[in-house]
Amino acid sequence: MERLWSPWRMEYIESAKEGVPEGCVFCDLLTGAGAEPSERRVLYRDALAFVTLAKYPYNPGHLLVLPVRHTGDLEDLRPEENAAISALLQRSVRALREAAEPHGFNIGLNLGRVAGAGLPDHLHWHVVPRWSGDTNFMPVIGQTRVLPELLEETFVKLAPRFRD
Repeated sequence: MERLWSPWRMEYIESAKEGVPEGCVFCDLLTGAGAEPSERRVLYRDALAFVTLAKYPYNPGHLLVLPVRHTGDLEDLRPEENAAISALLQRSVRALREAAEPHGFNIGLNLGRVAGAGLPDHLHWHVVPRWSGDTNFMPVIGQTRVLPELLEETFVKLAPRFRD
């Protein structure tokens, strides 16, 4: 089995261990304290679930799909929350296909800190668009991820695709 090392993630993982003193960063996205949706990067929200751009994307268009209700326990989700999350995962894939034409996707949930969840107290599914050849030497050798698009630009491309 081959491995792809990502040492640039350790700083983020270590900082997440310290906790979030003012609460949950994901819940804070929903309250926003007067910030514009583009500043919070929230693309869509309904009563049960929401979609946001990842603050530290693996690729342009990396989305997170989350329940509105704060929980880190998958078994705690209600059937209607599961349905809303599943629908938003599908909607996210559709929006990314239309906006960015990726060749594939990685979609997943890291359940618990030891499983890779940097912020394990609020469930969040990653939707990562992938293109042939999108991983190169820069992350490993230069500890730098090259992203060809700013988060603000990605938000502008995707936001219309989440409007009802």
